[in-house]
Parts: sequence; structure tokens; C-alpha cells
Amino acid sequence: MKYRPSRRARRVTIATAVVLALAGVNGPALYGFASEKYHQYTINKPEYKAAKGHWDVVDVPDAYRINTIHAALLHTGKVLLVAGSGNNAANFKAKSFRTVLWDPARNTFKNIPTPKDLFCSGHTQLPNGNLLVAGGTQRYEKLGGDVKKAGGLMIVYNENPDGPRTFPAGTLFTGKQNGKTFASKDAIVVPRAKKTKDPATGRVTVTHSEARVYVEALEDGPAYSTGAQDNYRIHGLTGADARNFYGIAQKLSFDKKDFQGIKDSFEFDPVAERYISVDPMNEARWYPTLTTLEDGKVLSVSGLDEIGQVVPGKNEIYDPATKKWTYLPKQRFFPTYPALFLTDKGRIFYTGSNAGYGPDNVGRTPGIWDLKSNAFRVVPGMSDPKILETSMSVLLPPAQEQRYMVLGGGGVGEDPRSTAKTRIVDLHAPSPRFTDGPDLYEKARYPSSVIMPDDTVLTTNGSGDYRGRSDSNVLKAELYDPKANTSRPVADPLVGRNYHSGALLLPDGRVMTFGSDSLYADKDNTKPGVFQQQIDLYTPPYLFRSSRPELTDPGPKTVALGGTATYRSPRPASIKKMRLIRPGSFTHVTNIEQRSIALDFTATKDGVTVTVPKDPSLVPPGWYMLNAVDDQGTPS
Repeated sequence: MKYRPSRRARRVTIATAVVLALAGVNGPALYGFASEKYHQYTINKPEYKAAKGHWDVVDVPDAYRINTIHAALLHTGKVLLVAGSGNNAANFKAKSFRTVLWDPARNTFKNIPTPKDLFCSGHTQLPNGNLLVAGGTQRYEKLGGDVKKAGGLMIVYNENPDGPRTFPAGTLFTGKQNGKTFASKDAIVVPRAKKTKDPATGRVTVTHSEARVYVEALEDGPAYSTGAQDNYRIHGLTGADARNFYGIAQKLSFDKKDFQGIKDSFEFDPVAERYISVDPMNEARWYPTLTTLEDGKVLSVSGLDEIGQVVPGKNEIYDPATKKWTYLPKQRFFPTYPALFLTDKGRIFYTGSNAGYGPDNVGRTPGIWDLKSNAFRVVPGMSDPKILETSMSVLLPPAQEQRYMVLGGGGVGEDPRSTAKTRIVDLHAPSPRFTDGPDLYEKARYPSSVIMPDDTVLTTNGSGDYRGRSDSNVLKAELYDPKANTSRPVADPLVGRNYHSGALLLPDGRVMTFGSDSLYADKDNTKPGVFQQQIDLYTPPYLFRSSRPELTDPGPKTVALGGTATYRSPRPASIKKMRLIRPGSFTHVTNIEQRSIALDFTATKDGVTVTVPKDPSLVPPGWYMLNAVDDQGTPS
């Protein structure tokens, strides 16, 4: 924050009255220039950089500037920047969907054809190095005053056990009582009805199947809304089909229409640098969380479905071998973008962090979830539990200790409240319970935290109010030391970052920050905000030291769980830690991929031999970054 001196302090006493008058007019600009020049001098001093690090702006050509909503580090060292429609309804309408591939080492960029609107999708790393991207946007939200056509959910029933039926987008439904006609917005497949036979009596029972679709009136205006449930006939059907297939809808109205999700799934191939279509999910999802499991399969949870409702606990698993999705046998509900971490014994730890949609009293309690039994063990002690939305969660390094930190957060929805609390839990404790850690630099929603190779955690930015409202962006950053349980301030970020922002550790030890989607551009909340397309790079203090360890021999690229590998180094005696860091995949205050695993190692006269842990829930299969850290805390 700039210091603004008084008008009197800005003036300089000069003998000539004319010069004095000119100084009075130009004083503020002159002082501001001098103040900024001094600030630049201070932050560029070697001793300042060595203590607090330094920020730089990435030079992004205009052709590659996008509203980065999602970012993932690929095993090629490049970063996938995904906007989709970029929270821009005009782009969505024009089907203008963007993805850019950035090479930080060369600062080169490449536009990637984007097959669907992957805005607000989920993503995670796969064992083969591909990035799984699932879900996205089917429809933008419409506020109550903007809804021109009555619409809502239509449930389509099938009582025919002999076969499914596909209904294209635009299928017409007319109410038998209200006589009003609505058109479906998307194509649907209604499965065949189920036929069961009682072995004792031989009696056959048919149970209907159903599918859901969003429908709208054919014309604008309140005359086309409905106020009660009705049975709807489907146009174009006759005879038995007309009896077996029908729709039922409750109120079809002008209420606010939330975003709607898609079922589409893709693998992004970092070598071919393209999206590859795989089988769609069983559920449409917008704002889902994807979590890699110990066997390399992927759990998909929550999200808004094809009619804009939170998926009601129907969770599913992706198998990279078959490219197919299957439901979990039992349901469990979570709000959208829940922070779900793979923890030991293959269980899932829900920290309580989430981002966006769902009731304020369901599915928000932290706990340990056993996927096999569906049991859920509550973890108590969370401070400020009612303002936990848009908080950040991190598996503290090293991952073996199973200590998690939850940072900041805000009230549900557009609630203006926020908190500076950090909360820490040790899952290896006899009775795990959250306790408070050191406060953040300021009350903050949307802080971005990155695990560093020296076992610290960098946290940066956020805003005190919903989406930076009332000029509440926080221009601060800090490094947290889990071993000492202390934080210290570092160099201030260059721009504010709140909603739709994030950060990733790069292979060279720097951190990139991206995005920000402020609701307003001024303190009085009168001017619409503009998406922050600037990408910044933070160079940590450890990169301003005179020496840095090296791993000069590539060594083996693939190591089995429990296996060993040897790498050459010119100064092996200086190496004090070896860390295996999983590449991050960040969106919406959620990066459950990142983890830093301590490796046992022995130093030889010309290198180090490392041993990978045996537990696949600690080291899920996939690509990692290998870092040597010396006695000064400097990583290779």
C-alpha cells in the first residue's frame, strides 16, 4: 500500500514564488514518482531479494492472453492454462473456448483447440502423465430478472422394458392439465425399464426408468409459467410409445437458473499436446472435484448437474485402463469443489474447504471418508466453521506426517465475512482434532498456497470480501514453516487476485500466479470488474543464494514403489533432504494434487541413492519432480 503524504508535506520551500506554485501543482506526481522509484530500488536490492524473494511479470503476447481459470503443470514442464469460455457469456454463446500451453523455460505459448466449454471443470494427474479433465459448462446462470422464458426440470419416464429411447434437443412436452408446451434444451437417453420376476409366484414386475432434462417455454412471458405438478405428453409418440414414455414436472417458472454442467471427459496428452475424448461421466458436473486414488483411478465428486442442482451424492470412479466411469455403490453428498485428499489406507480426507454451491448445513463437516464402507468419521475442532467456504487446504510437507492445514475462508455464497484463521490437524494423532495455527497476513477468501521444495508453504493474495468486493483484494504473501509453526512475510504480490485465481510450483523452483475475477473495479462497487489476465512469477529467497545443489545424471525415470534409484551430484555431502513433489493442478482454491514426499537416501562420494516409499496412498502412481535440498535449504 502506498503512503500518501499530506498536501503540506508534499510541498518544498523554494525562494521563487512561481516555482513554489508549480511545485504545489506538480508535487503529488513528483512525490509519487520518487516514492515508486524508491520502492523499486528497495525491492531490487540483493539483500531484500535474499530475504523476501521477488516478483516478475510474464511477457504474454496478446494472442495468448486468456481468462485463466484452471492451470496444471504437465510432466513436460509446460503448464496447461484453461479458460474455456472464461466466465464470459458472450464467449459461451459464440462457442469460443480457449486453452493455451505455456512453456515457462522458454516463455513460449501455443493455442490448443478446446473441444467443449471446460470452464469450471475438474482435473487431476493420471499415472501415464495425461491430465484428466471432466465436466464443464452446459449453460450459464440467469438471475431472476434476466429469465425471459419459464423453465425448469422435466423428468422423463420409460415404462418399456424392451429398450431405451433417445429424445433429441428440442423435444416438445405439453401438459395434460395446463396445456402449456415446453422444449427440451439438450438430448437425453432414457434407459429401458427394469423387469423382475418373483421366483416364488412367477409374477413379472416392471419398474420404470427415468432421465432428467431442462425444458423452457416456447415463448417469453409470465403466461407460460406453471404453478403445480403436471403430467406431460411427448410430441411425436403414438400408440404404446405414447403410453410408455411421458414427462412429469413441478413448477416451471422464472426463478434464478444456476449454471448447468456437462458429462464430457477428456485426457490431455502433454506429448501430443491435444485433448483426447474418453467416455463421459454418468453425471453432468460443473464445479466437480477429481481426486487420484492409490491405484491410479480417479474419484469424481459433486458439481452442478444438467439442471443446475448439486449432484445429490452420486459419486463415480474413472478407470484410466478402460476409459470408463462407474458409480460408487453408496452415495455421499458434498458441496461443490470439496477439498478431498487421498490419505493413508486409501481413505479420503475432507478438510471442509469448498467453493461455491450447496446448502450451508449439509456436507460441510470435515472428516475421513472410507470409500469401501462409505463410513465417515468426523474430525472436530474447526475454528470459524461457518466461514470455511473459499478456504485453501494443503497437505503439509512432508506428506508422511499426514498433517493438513486449512487457510482463511469466507461465508457461504456472497456472505461478506472472512477469516484470517489457519487450522491444522494431525491425522496420525489418536483422536485427530483441528487446532489453530498462526493467523494469515489478513482475513482472506481465495488465498493460494503452494508447497515449496524446502518444506515451507507459500501463501499469497485473496480478498477480504466476496470476489474482491469493496476493493478488498489483499496484496500480501507469506512463507509458513510447518516444523516451527511460524509464518513470515515475503515480497508483496504485484496485483490483486481473488476468485478464479491460483498458483503452481514450477520445475525450476519458482511459483506462477494467475487469474482473478473481481466483481467490481472500485471501492464503491459501481464499476464492473475486469478479469486479471496477467501471469506473475515469484522467485523465492532460496534462489538468490550463491550455491545450489545439482542432480547432474538423469538416472532412472521410472521407479517402483519401495524401489531405489541413484543420481549423480557434484556435492552430495551438502544434500540434507530429498523430496518427491507431485505436480499441481489448481482451480477455485483447490489443489489437492500437490504433495511433497520425503525420501530416504544415502550419500555416496559422487551422488545420492533414494528409496521410494512402499505405500501407494502416500505416493499415488504418476509423474513427480525430484528435488535435492542442501544444508542452506536451497533446492536443486
